[in-house]
Amino acid sequence: MSSTAIAVKQAGRSKAKSARASANVIPATRRDIARIASDCRKLVTRRAMISAGASVLPLPGVDVAVDITVLLQMIEHINERFGLTPQQIEQLAPQRRLFAYKAAMGVGSALIGRMVTRELVIRLLKTVGVRLSVKQAAKYVPFAGQAVAASLSFAALKALGDRHVEDCVRVAETLLDLRDDNVVASY
Repeated sequence: MSSTAIAVKQAGRSKAKSARASANVIPATRRDIARIASDCRKLVTRRAMISAGASVLPLPGVDVAVDITVLLQMIEHINERFGLTPQQIEQLAPQRRLFAYKAAMGVGSALIGRMVTRELVIRLLKTVGVRLSVKQAAKYVPFAGQAVAASLSFAALKALGDRHVEDCVRVAETLLDLRDDNVVASY
């Protein structure tokens, strides 16, 4: 391998390592928060489409299993992008860690800074339970029912995902505002 190829390969590795390292911290500017939020909203839409696709299958339980898996992975990914997984928050200075948890409680999110489990996701899905019950019943009506089931599934996951992104934005913005030591001391 030529020295140029080795240099290019090493540069690629250091960029990837740098990108992973920056994914471990809370966004540093409002522009970073906006960019991450935009990326996460696109992710939410893609994952909601996967859920809608699974709803078309007339197999009992498959759509619910897919919804749980998709939501679990989506929430974890969004938390990671905003630097709000339990592991990332634990790496913060003690005072910032306390404010991260307070900010998460302030927005009423049970998904920020906590281990996201199947049970937690199932409770979250129960908040849109009426829509999911209708989806289960509708999918057995040929064609139109499957379209209704897919639409409801998409809408439910999109709403849950978008709400989580907005909660993460509020927590990240709160932590950004609290960066000034004077503000932290008086908070």
